[in-house]
Amino acid sequence: MEKLKNFFAESRRVLMVTKKPGMKEFKLATKITGIGMTLIGLIGLVIRLIGYLITGS
Repeated sequence: MEKLKNFFAESRRVLMVTKKPGMKEFKLATKITGIGMTLIGLIGLVIRLIGYLITGS
């Protein structure tokens, strides 16, 4: 029971410290996420193409 109380107390403390991001910060996070997704997709595509060229099927 004590662990549960501590968890809720810590969670409440974290929520009190956090704030809503501004538009500039939101746009930056969106750009970084988009670039990361694109890079992961391109890496997957290259691996798929190499596998296709090696096996020929």
